[in-house]
Amino acid sequence: MLSLSAALVPVALIERRLDAWLKRLKAHPEPSEAIAVELWNGRRFQVGHHPRVEIRLRRPSALACLLSPSLDRLGEAYVEGAIDLEGAPLDIMATATRLASLAPKPTGRQRVPTARHSRRQDARDIEYHYDVSNEFYQAWLDREMVYSCAYFRHPDESLESAQVNKIDHILTKLRVAPGDRLLDIGCGWGALILRAARHFGAQATGITLSKNQYELARARIAEAGLEDRCQVHLMDYREVQGSFDRIASVGMFEHVGLKNLGGYFHAIHRLLAPGGTALNHGITSTDPNSGETPFGGGRFIDRYVFPNGELPHISLVHREMEAAGLEVHDVENLRRHYALTLRHWSDRFESASHALRAMVGERHHRIWRAYLAGCAYGFEQGWMALHQILATRADDPRAQAHHPLTREYMYASGRPEGQGL
Repeated sequence: MLSLSAALVPVALIERRLDAWLKRLKAHPEPSEAIAVELWNGRRFQVGHHPRVEIRLRRPSALACLLSPSLDRLGEAYVEGAIDLEGAPLDIMATATRLASLAPKPTGRQRVPTARHSRRQDARDIEYHYDVSNEFYQAWLDREMVYSCAYFRHPDESLESAQVNKIDHILTKLRVAPGDRLLDIGCGWGALILRAARHFGAQATGITLSKNQYELARARIAEAGLEDRCQVHLMDYREVQGSFDRIASVGMFEHVGLKNLGGYFHAIHRLLAPGGTALNHGITSTDPNSGETPFGGGRFIDRYVFPNGELPHISLVHREMEAAGLEVHDVENLRRHYALTLRHWSDRFESASHALRAMVGERHHRIWRAYLAGCAYGFEQGWMALHQILATRADDPRAQAHHPLTREYMYASGRPEGQGL
Protein backbone atom coordinates (compact mmCIF):
# COMPACT_ATOMS: atom_id res chain seq x y z
CA MET A 1 0.00 0.00 0.00
CA LEU A 2 1.18 3.54 -0.63
CA SER A 3 2.80 5.14 2.43
CA LEU A 4 1.59 8.65 1.64
CA SER A 5 -1.74 10.10 0.63
CA ALA A 6 -2.32 9.11 -2.97
CA ALA A 7 -3.00 12.72 -3.81
CA LEU A 8 0.61 13.60 -2.90
CA VAL A 9 2.29 10.72 -4.74
CA PRO A 10 3.56 11.24 -8.30
CA VAL A 11 1.24 9.72 -10.89
CA ALA A 12 4.11 7.68 -12.33
CA LEU A 13 4.63 5.97 -8.96
CA ILE A 14 0.90 5.30 -8.62
CA GLU A 15 0.87 3.72 -12.06
CA ARG A 16 3.86 1.52 -11.22
CA ARG A 17 2.21 0.35 -8.01
CA LEU A 18 -1.04 -0.36 -9.83
CA ASP A 19 0.77 -2.20 -12.60
CA ALA A 20 2.53 -4.38 -10.00
CA TRP A 21 -0.81 -5.09 -8.34
CA LEU A 22 -2.37 -6.14 -11.63
CA LYS A 23 0.54 -8.49 -12.27
CA ARG A 24 -0.57 -10.38 -9.15
CA LEU A 25 -3.87 -11.05 -10.87
CA LYS A 26 -2.09 -12.21 -14.00
CA ALA A 27 -0.02 -14.58 -11.89
CA HIS A 28 -3.19 -16.17 -10.49
CA PRO A 29 -5.43 -16.27 -13.54
CA GLU A 30 -9.04 -17.38 -13.52
CA PRO A 31 -10.58 -18.63 -16.80
CA SER A 32 -13.35 -16.03 -16.68
CA GLU A 33 -11.22 -13.24 -15.27
CA ALA A 34 -10.77 -10.14 -17.40
CA ILE A 35 -10.96 -6.66 -15.90
CA ALA A 36 -9.99 -3.14 -16.83
CA VAL A 37 -8.98 -0.33 -14.48
CA GLU A 38 -9.15 3.31 -15.54
CA LEU A 39 -7.54 6.10 -13.51
CA TRP A 40 -8.96 9.58 -13.01
CA ASN A 41 -6.44 10.85 -15.60
CA GLY A 42 -7.67 8.46 -18.32
CA ARG A 43 -4.75 6.02 -17.99
CA ARG A 44 -6.05 2.49 -18.57
CA PHE A 45 -4.82 -0.90 -17.36
CA GLN A 46 -6.20 -4.27 -18.36
CA VAL A 47 -5.96 -7.93 -17.37
CA GLY A 48 -7.12 -10.45 -19.95
CA HIS A 49 -9.03 -9.88 -23.17
CA HIS A 50 -12.53 -8.44 -23.55
CA PRO A 51 -13.04 -7.45 -19.90
CA ARG A 52 -16.57 -7.84 -18.58
CA VAL A 53 -15.89 -5.58 -15.59
CA GLU A 54 -14.37 -2.11 -15.55
CA ILE A 55 -13.28 -0.23 -12.42
CA ARG A 56 -12.96 3.52 -12.80
CA LEU A 57 -11.13 5.43 -10.09
CA ARG A 58 -12.63 8.90 -9.87
CA ARG A 59 -9.98 10.36 -7.56
CA PRO A 60 -6.50 9.42 -6.27
CA SER A 61 -7.73 8.51 -2.78
CA ALA A 62 -9.72 5.63 -4.31
CA LEU A 63 -6.51 3.77 -5.01
CA ALA A 64 -6.22 2.60 -1.39
CA CYS A 65 -9.34 0.41 -1.61
CA LEU A 66 -8.02 -1.19 -4.79
CA LEU A 67 -4.52 -1.97 -3.51
CA SER A 68 -5.91 -3.50 -0.29
CA PRO A 69 -9.38 -4.64 -1.32
CA SER A 70 -12.16 -6.22 0.69
CA LEU A 71 -15.86 -6.35 -0.14
CA ASP A 72 -16.71 -3.70 2.41
CA ARG A 73 -13.92 -1.33 1.27
CA LEU A 74 -14.78 -1.74 -2.39
CA GLY A 75 -18.47 -1.40 -1.58
CA GLU A 76 -17.89 1.76 0.43
CA ALA A 77 -15.82 3.31 -2.38
CA TYR A 78 -18.60 2.50 -4.85
CA VAL A 79 -21.42 3.83 -2.67
CA GLU A 80 -19.57 7.02 -1.80
CA GLY A 81 -18.70 7.69 -5.45
CA ALA A 82 -14.94 7.17 -5.26
CA ILE A 83 -15.11 4.47 -7.91
CA ASP A 84 -17.51 3.48 -10.67
CA LEU A 85 -18.17 -0.15 -11.53
CA GLU A 86 -19.33 -1.14 -15.00
CA GLY A 87 -20.57 -4.61 -15.91
CA ALA A 88 -23.25 -7.13 -15.01
CA PRO A 89 -23.83 -7.07 -11.23
CA LEU A 90 -22.89 -10.70 -10.59
CA ASP A 91 -19.77 -10.36 -12.77
CA ILE A 92 -18.81 -7.34 -10.64
CA MET A 93 -19.33 -9.38 -7.47
CA ALA A 94 -17.22 -12.26 -8.80
CA THR A 95 -14.43 -9.81 -9.67
CA ALA A 96 -14.64 -8.01 -6.32
CA THR A 97 -14.46 -11.34 -4.50
CA ARG A 98 -11.49 -12.38 -6.62
CA LEU A 99 -9.66 -9.15 -5.76
CA ALA A 100 -10.44 -9.53 -2.06
CA SER A 101 -9.23 -13.14 -2.07
CA LEU A 102 -5.78 -12.00 -3.24
CA ALA A 103 -5.47 -9.24 -0.63
CA PRO A 104 -3.45 -9.78 2.57
CA LYS A 105 -5.55 -11.95 4.91
CA PRO A 106 -6.62 -10.61 8.31
CA THR A 107 -6.27 -12.91 11.29
CA GLY A 108 -9.66 -14.66 11.25
CA ARG A 109 -13.03 -13.33 10.23
CA GLN A 110 -14.18 -10.20 11.96
CA ARG A 111 -17.55 -10.42 13.67
CA VAL A 112 -19.95 -7.52 13.34
CA PRO A 113 -20.23 -6.02 16.86
CA THR A 114 -23.21 -7.33 18.82
CA ALA A 115 -25.98 -4.74 19.05
CA ARG A 116 -28.26 -4.06 22.03
CA HIS A 117 -31.50 -4.54 20.08
CA SER A 118 -33.69 -2.44 22.32
CA ARG A 119 -37.25 -1.92 21.12
CA ARG A 120 -36.46 1.66 20.14
CA GLN A 121 -33.27 0.70 18.30
CA ASP A 122 -34.99 -2.17 16.46
CA ALA A 123 -37.77 0.20 15.36
CA ARG A 124 -35.20 2.67 14.02
CA ASP A 125 -33.33 -0.08 12.16
CA ILE A 126 -36.53 -1.41 10.59
CA GLU A 127 -37.56 2.10 9.57
CA TYR A 128 -34.16 2.67 7.90
CA HIS A 129 -34.40 -0.48 5.79
CA TYR A 130 -38.09 -0.92 5.03
CA ASP A 131 -39.48 2.60 4.97
CA VAL A 132 -37.53 3.83 1.94
CA SER A 133 -40.88 3.99 0.12
CA ASN A 134 -43.44 1.44 -0.99
CA GLU A 135 -42.89 2.56 -4.59
CA PHE A 136 -39.20 1.69 -4.31
CA TYR A 137 -39.94 -1.93 -3.42
CA GLN A 138 -42.79 -2.18 -5.91
CA ALA A 139 -40.30 -1.42 -8.69
CA TRP A 140 -38.40 -4.70 -8.29
CA LEU A 141 -40.35 -7.13 -6.09
CA ASP A 142 -43.16 -9.34 -7.39
CA ARG A 143 -46.59 -7.76 -7.72
CA GLU A 144 -47.62 -8.73 -4.16
CA MET A 145 -44.32 -7.37 -2.74
CA VAL A 146 -43.20 -10.55 -0.99
CA TYR A 147 -39.77 -9.61 0.35
CA SER A 148 -38.38 -13.01 1.34
CA CYS A 149 -37.01 -16.17 -0.24
CA ALA A 150 -39.32 -17.71 -2.85
CA TYR A 151 -39.83 -21.43 -3.45
CA PHE A 152 -39.12 -22.62 -6.99
CA ARG A 153 -40.57 -25.89 -8.26
CA HIS A 154 -38.21 -25.59 -11.24
CA PRO A 155 -35.41 -23.08 -12.00
CA ASP A 156 -37.32 -21.30 -14.78
CA GLU A 157 -40.47 -20.64 -12.76
CA SER A 158 -41.60 -17.01 -12.55
CA LEU A 159 -40.94 -15.03 -9.39
CA GLU A 160 -44.67 -14.39 -8.94
CA SER A 161 -45.48 -18.09 -9.01
CA ALA A 162 -42.53 -19.01 -6.78
CA GLN A 163 -43.62 -16.53 -4.13
CA VAL A 164 -47.10 -18.06 -4.02
CA ASN A 165 -45.41 -21.46 -3.75
CA LYS A 166 -43.43 -20.21 -0.74
CA ILE A 167 -46.48 -18.90 1.12
CA ASP A 168 -48.43 -22.09 0.42
CA HIS A 169 -45.44 -24.20 1.46
CA ILE A 170 -45.34 -22.41 4.83
CA LEU A 171 -49.09 -22.55 5.43
CA THR A 172 -49.19 -26.22 4.43
CA LYS A 173 -46.27 -27.10 6.71
CA LEU A 174 -48.12 -25.38 9.54
CA ARG A 175 -51.33 -27.29 8.62
CA VAL A 176 -53.38 -24.10 8.65
CA ALA A 177 -57.10 -24.96 8.66
CA PRO A 178 -60.31 -22.91 8.62
CA GLY A 179 -60.77 -21.03 11.87
CA ASP A 180 -57.13 -21.31 12.98
CA ARG A 181 -55.75 -18.25 14.70
CA LEU A 182 -52.58 -17.42 12.75
CA LEU A 183 -49.90 -14.92 13.81
CA ASP A 184 -47.36 -13.66 11.23
CA ILE A 185 -44.40 -12.06 13.02
CA GLY A 186 -42.92 -9.49 10.63
CA CYS A 187 -45.76 -9.63 8.12
CA GLY A 188 -44.33 -7.22 5.55
CA TRP A 189 -46.97 -5.86 3.20
CA GLY A 190 -49.44 -8.57 4.20
CA ALA A 191 -49.20 -11.21 1.47
CA LEU A 192 -49.08 -14.21 3.81
CA ILE A 193 -51.93 -13.15 6.12
CA LEU A 194 -54.10 -12.23 3.14
CA ARG A 195 -53.59 -15.63 1.53
CA ALA A 196 -54.06 -17.44 4.86
CA ALA A 197 -57.40 -15.71 5.37
CA ARG A 198 -58.63 -15.90 1.77
CA HIS A 199 -57.54 -19.42 0.77
CA PHE A 200 -56.98 -21.29 4.05
CA GLY A 201 -59.83 -19.81 6.11
CA ALA A 202 -57.60 -18.59 8.93
CA GLN A 203 -58.19 -15.77 11.37
CA ALA A 204 -54.93 -14.07 10.46
CA THR A 205 -53.01 -11.40 12.39
CA GLY A 206 -49.82 -9.75 11.22
CA ILE A 207 -47.39 -7.49 13.07
CA THR A 208 -44.69 -5.20 11.68
CA LEU A 209 -42.50 -2.32 12.86
CA SER A 210 -42.59 -0.62 9.44
CA LYS A 211 -45.16 2.16 9.15
CA ASN A 212 -45.16 1.92 5.35
CA GLN A 213 -45.80 -1.81 5.44
CA TYR A 214 -48.51 -1.42 8.08
CA GLU A 215 -50.42 1.21 6.14
CA LEU A 216 -50.31 -0.66 2.83
CA ALA A 217 -51.20 -3.98 4.45
CA ARG A 218 -54.24 -2.36 6.09
CA ALA A 219 -55.31 -0.89 2.75
CA ARG A 220 -54.94 -4.26 1.02
CA ILE A 221 -56.99 -6.02 3.69
CA ALA A 222 -59.77 -3.43 3.32
CA GLU A 223 -59.66 -3.66 -0.48
CA ALA A 224 -60.01 -7.44 -0.27
CA GLY A 225 -62.96 -7.15 2.12
CA LEU A 226 -61.21 -9.34 4.69
CA GLU A 227 -61.32 -7.12 7.79
CA ASP A 228 -63.40 -9.75 9.61
CA ARG A 229 -60.68 -12.40 9.13
CA CYS A 230 -57.45 -10.45 8.72
CA GLN A 231 -55.77 -7.67 10.69
CA VAL A 232 -52.37 -6.04 11.05
CA HIS A 233 -50.76 -4.17 13.94
CA LEU A 234 -47.79 -1.82 14.20
CA MET A 235 -46.16 -3.71 17.04
CA ASP A 236 -42.96 -5.29 18.38
CA TYR A 237 -43.07 -9.09 18.80
CA ARG A 238 -42.31 -8.62 22.50
CA GLU A 239 -45.60 -6.74 22.94
CA VAL A 240 -47.94 -9.37 21.45
CA GLN A 241 -50.49 -10.95 23.77
CA GLY A 242 -52.92 -13.77 23.15
CA SER A 243 -52.89 -17.35 21.97
CA PHE A 244 -52.40 -18.57 18.39
CA ASP A 245 -52.84 -21.98 16.78
CA ARG A 246 -50.25 -21.27 14.09
CA ILE A 247 -47.29 -18.90 14.15
CA ALA A 248 -45.15 -17.95 11.14
CA SER A 249 -42.08 -15.73 11.20
CA VAL A 250 -40.66 -15.07 7.75
CA GLY A 251 -37.46 -13.10 7.19
CA MET A 252 -37.70 -11.37 10.55
CA PHE A 253 -35.46 -13.08 13.09
CA GLU A 254 -32.30 -11.73 11.43
CA HIS A 255 -33.23 -8.47 13.22
CA VAL A 256 -33.64 -10.08 16.66
CA GLY A 257 -29.96 -10.25 17.63
CA LEU A 258 -27.94 -13.25 18.77
CA LYS A 259 -28.33 -12.42 22.46
CA ASN A 260 -32.10 -12.11 22.07
CA LEU A 261 -32.75 -15.41 20.29
CA GLY A 262 -33.71 -17.11 23.54
CA GLY A 263 -36.23 -14.41 24.42
CA TYR A 264 -37.61 -14.46 20.88
CA PHE A 265 -38.27 -18.20 20.91
CA HIS A 266 -39.65 -17.99 24.47
CA ALA A 267 -42.13 -15.42 23.13
CA ILE A 268 -43.21 -17.87 20.40
CA HIS A 269 -43.57 -20.61 23.01
CA ARG A 270 -45.71 -18.29 25.18
CA LEU A 271 -47.99 -17.34 22.26
CA LEU A 272 -48.42 -20.85 20.86
CA ALA A 273 -51.74 -22.46 21.81
CA PRO A 274 -52.07 -26.13 22.83
CA GLY A 275 -51.79 -28.27 19.71
CA GLY A 276 -50.20 -25.39 17.82
CA THR A 277 -47.28 -25.31 15.37
CA ALA A 278 -44.74 -22.60 14.59
CA LEU A 279 -42.44 -22.06 11.62
CA ASN A 280 -39.36 -19.84 11.59
CA HIS A 281 -38.02 -18.89 8.13
CA GLY A 282 -34.78 -16.92 8.18
CA ILE A 283 -31.23 -16.39 6.96
CA THR A 284 -28.49 -18.24 8.80
CA SER A 285 -24.72 -18.11 8.76
CA THR A 286 -22.83 -21.06 7.32
CA ASP A 287 -19.83 -20.37 9.57
CA PRO A 288 -20.39 -21.88 13.04
CA ASN A 289 -17.68 -19.67 14.54
CA SER A 290 -18.73 -16.27 13.21
CA GLY A 291 -21.75 -14.43 11.91
CA GLU A 292 -19.59 -12.65 9.34
CA THR A 293 -19.46 -13.59 5.67
CA PRO A 294 -16.11 -13.85 3.84
CA PHE A 295 -14.10 -10.82 2.73
CA GLY A 296 -16.10 -8.22 4.68
CA GLY A 297 -19.46 -8.52 2.95
CA GLY A 298 -21.30 -8.56 6.27
CA ARG A 299 -19.65 -5.34 7.39
CA PHE A 300 -20.92 -3.60 4.25
CA ILE A 301 -24.47 -4.83 4.90
CA ASP A 302 -24.32 -3.79 8.55
CA ARG A 303 -23.20 -0.27 7.64
CA TYR A 304 -25.39 0.44 4.64
CA VAL A 305 -28.32 -1.97 4.47
CA PHE A 306 -29.36 -3.84 7.62
CA PRO A 307 -28.04 -1.97 10.66
CA ASN A 308 -27.46 -4.34 13.57
CA GLY A 309 -28.58 -7.43 11.67
CA GLU A 310 -27.01 -10.65 12.99
CA LEU A 311 -27.00 -14.13 11.45
CA PRO A 312 -26.95 -17.17 13.76
CA HIS A 313 -25.66 -20.54 12.67
CA ILE A 314 -28.36 -23.21 12.35
CA SER A 315 -26.87 -25.07 15.32
CA LEU A 316 -27.40 -22.01 17.55
CA VAL A 317 -30.97 -21.60 16.29
CA HIS A 318 -31.77 -25.23 17.05
CA ARG A 319 -30.21 -25.00 20.50
CA GLU A 320 -32.09 -21.81 21.42
CA MET A 321 -35.40 -23.21 20.19
CA GLU A 322 -35.02 -26.36 22.26
CA ALA A 323 -33.92 -24.32 25.29
CA ALA A 324 -37.10 -22.23 24.92
CA GLY A 325 -39.25 -25.37 25.09
CA LEU A 326 -39.85 -25.83 21.35
CA GLU A 327 -39.37 -29.26 19.79
CA VAL A 328 -37.99 -29.09 16.24
CA HIS A 329 -39.78 -31.45 13.85
CA ASP A 330 -38.47 -30.40 10.44
CA VAL A 331 -35.59 -28.34 9.03
CA GLU A 332 -35.32 -27.40 5.35
CA ASN A 333 -32.48 -25.44 3.77
CA LEU A 334 -33.68 -23.17 0.93
CA ARG A 335 -30.28 -21.62 0.15
CA ARG A 336 -30.48 -22.34 -3.58
CA HIS A 337 -34.02 -20.96 -3.69
CA TYR A 338 -32.79 -17.68 -2.20
CA ALA A 339 -29.98 -17.49 -4.76
CA LEU A 340 -32.62 -17.76 -7.51
CA THR A 341 -34.88 -15.23 -5.76
CA LEU A 342 -32.08 -12.70 -5.45
CA ARG A 343 -31.11 -13.12 -9.10
CA HIS A 344 -34.68 -12.17 -10.01
CA TRP A 345 -34.57 -9.17 -7.68
CA SER A 346 -31.18 -8.03 -8.98
CA ASP A 347 -32.28 -8.35 -12.61
CA ARG A 348 -35.49 -6.43 -11.93
CA PHE A 349 -33.54 -3.77 -10.08
CA GLU A 350 -31.21 -3.36 -13.06
CA SER A 351 -34.16 -3.09 -15.43
CA ALA A 352 -35.69 -0.34 -13.28
CA SER A 353 -32.39 1.47 -12.61
CA HIS A 354 -33.30 4.73 -14.34
CA ALA A 355 -36.55 5.10 -12.40
CA LEU A 356 -34.95 3.99 -9.13
CA ARG A 357 -32.14 6.55 -9.40
CA ALA A 358 -34.72 9.27 -9.89
CA MET A 359 -36.72 7.94 -6.95
CA VAL A 360 -34.03 7.51 -4.26
CA GLY A 361 -30.88 9.19 -5.61
CA GLU A 362 -27.56 7.85 -6.86
CA ARG A 363 -26.10 6.87 -3.47
CA HIS A 364 -29.08 4.84 -2.32
CA HIS A 365 -29.35 3.25 -5.76
CA ARG A 366 -25.73 2.11 -5.48
CA ILE A 367 -26.28 0.68 -2.01
CA TRP A 368 -29.13 -1.51 -3.16
CA ARG A 369 -27.51 -2.48 -6.45
CA ALA A 370 -24.45 -3.75 -4.57
CA TYR A 371 -26.54 -5.39 -1.86
CA LEU A 372 -28.84 -7.40 -4.12
CA ALA A 373 -26.05 -8.58 -6.41
CA GLY A 374 -23.82 -9.32 -3.43
CA CYS A 375 -26.46 -11.41 -1.70
CA ALA A 376 -27.27 -13.31 -4.90
CA TYR A 377 -23.59 -14.13 -5.29
CA GLY A 378 -23.18 -14.95 -1.58
CA PHE A 379 -26.07 -17.42 -1.51
CA GLU A 380 -24.79 -19.07 -4.69
CA GLN A 381 -21.37 -19.47 -3.06
CA GLY A 382 -22.82 -20.84 0.19
CA TRP A 383 -21.75 -17.91 2.37
CA MET A 384 -25.24 -17.80 3.90
CA ALA A 385 -28.16 -20.21 4.07
CA LEU A 386 -31.94 -19.94 4.53
CA HIS A 387 -33.64 -22.37 6.89
CA GLN A 388 -37.30 -23.11 7.53
CA ILE A 389 -37.72 -24.75 10.95
CA LEU A 390 -41.03 -26.29 12.01
CA ALA A 391 -41.66 -26.76 15.73
CA THR A 392 -44.26 -27.42 18.41
CA ARG A 393 -44.21 -26.91 22.16
CA ALA A 394 -42.21 -29.74 23.70
CA ASP A 395 -44.49 -29.72 26.77
CA ASP A 396 -47.65 -30.15 24.69
CA PRO A 397 -48.85 -33.79 24.48
CA ARG A 398 -51.65 -32.78 22.11
CA ALA A 399 -49.21 -31.33 19.59
CA GLN A 400 -46.97 -34.38 19.82
CA ALA A 401 -49.88 -36.80 19.39
CA HIS A 402 -51.35 -35.07 16.35
CA HIS A 403 -48.20 -34.06 14.46
CA PRO A 404 -47.79 -36.17 11.27
CA LEU A 405 -45.24 -38.96 11.40
CA THR A 406 -43.91 -38.20 7.91
CA ARG A 407 -43.33 -35.17 5.69
CA GLU A 408 -45.69 -36.37 2.97
CA TYR A 409 -48.45 -33.94 3.96
CA MET A 410 -46.22 -30.98 3.07
CA TYR A 411 -46.35 -31.91 -0.62
CA ALA A 412 -49.53 -33.96 -1.08
CA SER A 413 -52.24 -31.32 -1.01
CA GLY A 414 -51.01 -29.00 -3.77
CA ARG A 415 -52.15 -25.39 -4.13
CA PRO A 416 -55.58 -24.39 -2.74
CA GLU A 417 -58.36 -23.01 -4.92
CA GLY A 418 -57.28 -19.84 -6.71
CA GLN A 419 -53.81 -19.44 -8.11
CA GLY A 420 -53.23 -15.78 -7.28
CA LEU A 421 -52.68 -14.11 -3.96
